[in-house]
Amino acid sequence: MSNIDYKKISDQPEFEALLRKRNKFILPISIFFIIATLIFPVLTGYTDLLNYEAFGNISWAWIYALMLFIMVWTLVTIYMKRAKEFDKEADEIIRKYREGEYK
Repeated sequence: MSNIDYKKISDQPEFEALLRKRNKFILPISIFFIIATLIFPVLTGYTDLLNYEAFGNISWAWIYALMLFIMVWTLVTIYMKRAKEFDKEADEIIRKYREGEYK
């Protein structure tokens, strides 16, 4: 295991910028996910809004539930792509640390 001074790395402006960028990305997606997920039981339990037929014998509740699955897969795909970018930036910060650029 390598001896990395994480305190020194965390004090660097590049690391702080990376954290701000990551949090700026994660917070809105998390809020959107939580709201979209929690609205479903509220709409089905306390209203009859999703009980109406969309087409055939399929109600809007089924469509909303299907859209939740699609939303999750989409958000995961977006997150995975962005996480690769964040990982590259983190690797660059560690590289600079190992080469002695941080005093």
